[in-house]
Amino acid sequence: MPLPKSGDYRDDPPRIIRSKLGATEAEDEARVESVSAFTRRVKTILEGGIGSSWVRGEVSNVRAQGSGHVYFSLKDAGAQVSAVLFRGDAARQTVKLRDGQQVVVYGDVSVYEARGQYQLIVRVVIEDGVGRLQREFEAMKARLAAEGLFEAGRKRIVPSLPACVGFVTSPTGAAVQDFIRIMARRGWRGRLVVLPAKVQGEGAAAEMAETLRLAQDLGIFDLLVIGRGGGSLEDLWAFNEEVLVRAVAACAVPIISAVGHEIDFTLCDFAADVRAETPSAAAELISSKFVEAAERAERAGEAMDDALDRALAEGLERLDHARSRLRLLAPAAQIEQGYLRLDDLGNRLTAALKGAAQARMQQLGEVRAALARVSPEFRVQTESHRLLALWKRLQAASPASVLNRGFAIVRDEAGRPLMRRAQVDAGQNLTAEFADGAVNVRSE
Repeated sequence: MPLPKSGDYRDDPPRIIRSKLGATEAEDEARVESVSAFTRRVKTILEGGIGSSWVRGEVSNVRAQGSGHVYFSLKDAGAQVSAVLFRGDAARQTVKLRDGQQVVVYGDVSVYEARGQYQLIVRVVIEDGVGRLQREFEAMKARLAAEGLFEAGRKRIVPSLPACVGFVTSPTGAAVQDFIRIMARRGWRGRLVVLPAKVQGEGAAAEMAETLRLAQDLGIFDLLVIGRGGGSLEDLWAFNEEVLVRAVAACAVPIISAVGHEIDFTLCDFAADVRAETPSAAAELISSKFVEAAERAERAGEAMDDALDRALAEGLERLDHARSRLRLLAPAAQIEQGYLRLDDLGNRLTAALKGAAQARMQQLGEVRAALARVSPEFRVQTESHRLLALWKRLQAASPASVLNRGFAIVRDEAGRPLMRRAQVDAGQNLTAEFADGAVNVRSE
């Protein structure tokens, strides 16, 4: 019998459930899912069927955890959904979430199995209104890329040591000040010309494009930089407008695009010959080859100084050697050398005579010692010493010497020494001999 259908419970749910489940428990057990298995199936269906999505709504209940994860709800007039930004994704966002904020998010649906609750895993957050700009950005990027505007083959080589650099930017912005400060700190010796232009708002793109054409016509620049400091997508939108992107791609002078922060990308970045993450990074890129060349020049100068010092030292050494040889070849020096040689030969002769006499004296001493060793007197003394040593050993081993050390010799009636207790009988007369006399004793 199959499991009861949902419609079977309306009349008498407890009775019907008990009767039908009781009758089919063994047969239908395999069809009953645990909560975990059911939730896992729901998770698989949702995550596999819905996929990544863009969602617009209002932020509420923002909770930033110590782990770096950010939890919040996304709602509108009819519904709400739980959402989470994990630490890595949260760190990459330029939008700081706050309650009541209107945003467009991009993410994947997921199910938190422990609570049986679905939620949105957010990857990208942009403020509402920015979503339209982002779509325009992607559409224009695809269109210009299809025209070949961003191809690597059309990009120009940026000179490693530009003598004159033009910077198209706002003259009052912090970006140009950072750029100039870094170039000065790194000791760059080229010429920098700030080409003032509007970098934000209506007409900014056309003004920067005209400034690029003017810089190209002047013909004095080896390299151009176009950029500004960071901001929102709306603030940087002028660098995404087609008129400026085409002007950057068409410029005959190599261009470095340095717009915003490291995470900001504009279409000018793709059209330019090189992209720098920030204006400061562009300054470091331009001055890096100069710094390397300056370091090589400094090392070459140090090497030249070392070579000059070595050559001077070697010349002085050769001069001193020539002076020494000249002094040795002078007549007075020759006479002095003769006197020195004569004194040396005299000293050597004296030493040789003294050494020969000492050798003869040593030989005489050795002969005398050998004669003394074979003489009868020496042998008599040696034997006398040996005889005395033997006598001392004999005295040390004699009975008298033993008695003098405090021992006694026990003898029987016949005067024989007794060596063991077993040789003594009870009532036997004995004699105990000491160093100073004998005593008669009787054994018990």
